[in-house]
Amino acid sequence: MRPISLWIEKYAHLIPKQKPVLDLACGAGRHSLYLLGAGYEVTAVDINTSPIETYQGREGLSIVQADLEKERWPFSDNTFSGIVVVNYLWRPLFADIAAALSPGGILLYDTFAQGNEKYGRPSNPDFLLAPGELAEFFSNSLDVIDFFEGRVDAPNPACRQSIVARKPL
Repeated sequence: MRPISLWIEKYAHLIPKQKPVLDLACGAGRHSLYLLGAGYEVTAVDINTSPIETYQGREGLSIVQADLEKERWPFSDNTFSGIVVVNYLWRPLFADIAAALSPGGILLYDTFAQGNEKYGRPSNPDFLLAPGELAEFFSNSLDVIDFFEGRVDAPNPACRQSIVARKPL
């Protein structure tokens, strides 16, 4: 399993433990397992849950299979103390993500940005954030705590955009 996002590792401690954390587009569950290990209850969602199903039954972990790009958003407003999104971009979900955070909840989003095409995939502009895009959208409903945009070298060279933001109380 790949290492967890350094952005998630740096800021996960800010997530309150009152409600579960949503690991959106969880893949094999590297961030879900990290958050479980840190004492959080986690809801892991992905279109293909077979990679994470080996952890089914683990205390504190709920697994939800959903096609987030074709089906209706499966979560209610104010459901999660934290939402983690890594290496996934589907802009139509931005408003649902913000609404699903409970007051005081933390969004940790870390994905690819324009300029990444020179390092490999993704290179399709539909899946690369425009300059300042995360901060511009989420600052309308959340308080931005930190924002990063630029080149990273680890785990591989890439252009990334990352945000940590809190839903107002």
